[in-house]
Amino acid sequence: MTENTPRSGDYEAPQHPQPPYGAWSGYPTPPAHAPQEPVTTPSGVTVWPGGVGADGGAGGPAAGPQPGGGRRKRRPSRSALLIAAVAVVSALVGGGTAALVTDATQKSDSSTTTTVVNATSSKVSGVSAVATAVSPSIVEISATSNSGQSTGSGVIITSGGEIITNNHVISGADTIKVTFSDGSKKSATVVGTDKNKDLALIKVEGASGLKAATLGDSSGVRVGDQVVAIGSPEGLTGTVTSGIVSALDRDVTVSTDESQGQGQGPGGGSGEWPFEFGGGRYNGDVGSSTTTYKAIQTDASLNPGNSGGALINMSGQIIGINSAMYSSAAQQSSSSAGSIGLGFSIPVDTVKADLDNLRNGGSDSGGGTSNS
Repeated sequence: MTENTPRSGDYEAPQHPQPPYGAWSGYPTPPAHAPQEPVTTPSGVTVWPGGVGADGGAGGPAAGPQPGGGRRKRRPSRSALLIAAVAVVSALVGGGTAALVTDATQKSDSSTTTTVVNATSSKVSGVSAVATAVSPSIVEISATSNSGQSTGSGVIITSGGEIITNNHVISGADTIKVTFSDGSKKSATVVGTDKNKDLALIKVEGASGLKAATLGDSSGVRVGDQVVAIGSPEGLTGTVTSGIVSALDRDVTVSTDESQGQGQGPGGGSGEWPFEFGGGRYNGDVGSSTTTYKAIQTDASLNPGNSGGALINMSGQIIGINSAMYSSAAQQSSSSAGSIGLGFSIPVDTVKADLDNLRNGGSDSGGGTSNS
């Protein structure tokens, strides 16, 4: 017979189900996720996620007994984790961020703006700023002789009244009147002429304190540069047009005959100044006595009366003296001929090189080159 009663000494402890992990006070409840590990920044600082050390100081492990000690490990708050993450990211990218900020600052500081010479207001820019700055230095010239009347333009180059213009504007004139941008008028006399360069220097009588233009450097002019033209086309004093430099070193041939100089503007015959360019003749016959110079070509609108006026860069500097305009063949016999976007200017470097000669009376002996 089988006995189910255990013998003395063979007692077995009753079997009970194993309680779940953490049900007894001796075992901590497992964390909901793996604890955060400390992070060491590139500068050598160790950042602990809990934000509080074991000794109560910042940066150590979380306070309280470790796992198995009967106390639950405190989970770091979201704000503490965020602070730690920001600290790490800042340490890692701080140098790069600083470099980016520095670079952006340097780029901002290094950006340049073009200063318009003699500009009086910072509220205007571009063509408007150039016109405001330079217009007081541009005049209208009316030259009268027995042959008729010529209307052109000129550029004041000294406060004492020296004015540069084209020779063909004042050639053969008995009297010369200058109209300033404010509407006032004064008489002027010829100081010197140079037919070979189609340049002339006149001087206003009794002038002082005039606003002189700034002569620039035409050697630095490039095709595509924006330019402004100011003059008195058809007697409209102070007219401003703009465009670009469309070509350089164009061979332009003009007359050196005094009789060809009359006829620009109201009351002056055809209103055109004849010249030759690219093998063709424009605005009439230049005659047998001519001269050729290298010109700046522009698409800024030039019309009869612009001759002797200024071609200006966007810094407000004179880069050329406007001297000729191109009209299409269909317009040659029409009194309504006007600019179609091809005008020519004498480079200002040519003007500057000729100033001493003009101040000494000019060099018209010989009268230029002869064309048959």
